[in-house]
Amino acid sequence: MDAATPVRHAARVRLLVADVDGTLTDSRHEINAATLRAVDRIRAGGVLVMLATGRRYRDTLAVQERLGIDDAPLVTASGALVKRPTDHATLWRAAFAPDLLRGVLGAVVAAGHEPVVYTDDFAAGRDFHCRTLAHADPGGGGLAEYLHRNAHLADVRPDLDVAPPEGVFAGFTMGSRHAMLALQAGLAEAFPQALSTHVIKSPRYREWLCEIAPAGITKWSGVTHVAAGWGIGPHEICAVGDDLNDLPMIRGAGLGVAMGNAADEVRAAADVVVGTHDGTGIADVAELILAGLAQPAPLGGAGARSA
Repeated sequence: MDAATPVRHAARVRLLVADVDGTLTDSRHEINAATLRAVDRIRAGGVLVMLATGRRYRDTLAVQERLGIDDAPLVTASGALVKRPTDHATLWRAAFAPDLLRGVLGAVVAAGHEPVVYTDDFAAGRDFHCRTLAHADPGGGGLAEYLHRNAHLADVRPDLDVAPPEGVFAGFTMGSRHAMLALQAGLAEAFPQALSTHVIKSPRYREWLCEIAPAGITKWSGVTHVAAGWGIGPHEICAVGDDLNDLPMIRGAGLGVAMGNAADEVRAAADVVVGTHDGTGIADVAELILAGLAQPAPLGGAGARSA
């Protein structure tokens, strides 16, 4: 953390929102002891901690359990699904208009990619739908590896692109960075202002993701849905992350923090850059938040930046 540039933040933080991959997890995809201690210190200071991730809900449960957090919903699928881990109740879920979804899936297939879509079927032991598992291969590309590893959670529908299931709230495909950026651009042209998309490097697989959700769906939209119910304003939120799908919450929060390993665009948008996920990152976040709590309560409620 650059101590030479103090952070001015007018409101005390009541809620920390943290990304998972590249933020809470290190380069070995583990949550290390230093991060656990830092999260414990933040919670002991009376600050709520909530996860906001691109991961599926089922994957996020393991992170929540490792951190010992059971008092906050989980914002998953980059904001498209918010669930309560204590009873797996769905608190909020995005939705595609049926015609829009068919059009998007058709465009993905026409571009030569295999779509994967999510529905809220945790209780049924199913997480996603795809057209085929025939090319699932641990030694193949990123999507082939993903399908091989998660085949037991798949519902195979060969006609997925023309007859998708009801309740789809988000989806993705994988490929090279060039191919995913081209797909993103093609979707924006074909469906103007109808979609929210992100192209990011898959943190656990070999290729790049193009995440696809209805317009307006981001991690920040999921976070603010929960925070509003708690009476917590954006100026009272600290958001920390490392990749492009973290940008809306880093820009929207009163205190936006980028990890030292974050993408350049994320670092440029943040109020402060802390250490890396392999270093002091989350410990630095704890110091920022706890130092703010130790200051006299501010008059008024303005945040450091407007949302």
